[in-house]
Amino acid sequence: MSDPLVARMRAFGTTIFAEMSALALRTGSINLGQGFPDTDGPPALLERAVEAIRGGANQYPPGPGVPDLRQAVSEHRREHYGLHYDPDGEILVTVGATEAVAASVLALCEPGDEVIAFEPYYDSYAASVALAGAVLRPVTLRPAGGRFTFDPAELRAAVGPRTRAILVNSPHNPTGTVFTREELETIAGLCAEHDLTAVTDEVYEHLTFDGAPHVPLATLPGMRERTVMISSAGKTFSVTGWKTGWICAPEPFVRAVQTVKQFLTFTASAPWQLAVAYGLRHELGWVASLRDELQAKRDRLMAGLSAAGFDVYRPAGTYFVQADIRPLGFSDGLALTRELPALAGVVAIPTQAFYAHPERGRHFVRFAFCKQDAVIDEAVARLRKLG
Repeated sequence: MSDPLVARMRAFGTTIFAEMSALALRTGSINLGQGFPDTDGPPALLERAVEAIRGGANQYPPGPGVPDLRQAVSEHRREHYGLHYDPDGEILVTVGATEAVAASVLALCEPGDEVIAFEPYYDSYAASVALAGAVLRPVTLRPAGGRFTFDPAELRAAVGPRTRAILVNSPHNPTGTVFTREELETIAGLCAEHDLTAVTDEVYEHLTFDGAPHVPLATLPGMRERTVMISSAGKTFSVTGWKTGWICAPEPFVRAVQTVKQFLTFTASAPWQLAVAYGLRHELGWVASLRDELQAKRDRLMAGLSAAGFDVYRPAGTYFVQADIRPLGFSDGLALTRELPALAGVVAIPTQAFYAHPERGRHFVRFAFCKQDAVIDEAVARLRKLG
């Protein structure tokens, strides 16, 4: 029997996260691969979800999302960024940011349209573009001055007559880059010049370090009206399993995305939505403490990886550190991460899985530091065996 999977999705298969997490379970290795915390979010937030379940919020909520969460998101955007979004028409609750990205691409792109994304990119981006029958145009982020950034000339060259949208992820997974205002102004200028829609993945918006500011692209002049702004509760409140996200955008964009979203998941879980509304209003102090803890964990992991012989890049945000494996005598991150459980009892993610051109990231491996200190310490002790 021939492969029943449609041709446009055959290149994707099992995600690298599923493969490496299964490898960690099978071998009993420490999992510094998939980006999920090993501690829970704020207790009062969790209790709100329990109260919602016990209080009967267990049926379908409204398709656009629970009104209280849409209102809380609107308040959050206004208070933090000075952006005003009408909760009744300009905000849509989704099943996490992954669905928000997929539904946005499916809603906004016709077959043959082109979508620009910065590589390495979160793997769902390429899959979403393929599902839409569109074409991904990667622009590579390369190390420069201790961080990953793009060449403005390469970005300009990626824009063509069929370019419809640009996917912008900042703080950026997997490199940890937080785009500067100057970089964002370059992106905004191209969007205005070529009438492009920006789809911005901002799930790590509150998790930036060393005072690096997160600047939403929608706050730049002329960008609110052409930006689909995406975020979620998972990373902010350490509840990745809740899969509760949202988009903020002008009403025509929200209407377009909801038209698609209603036939994907229809709506999102009501108890989590009610709890997240509480969290956005009352638990951002907890999030600030989390950010400080994560910065210390970042430094802890970086010091350990450096001592083990890796070259490491200091991320300005997210959960992740990029490590160059070449000083240890390795050249293929995929091969190394598949052998790493046997070599050191640790699982990581090969960064090359996030490139349209894997050879450009073959020598990088991504490690997650959203773990307890004792876990990080044991992992780096094991990794020293590589030297």
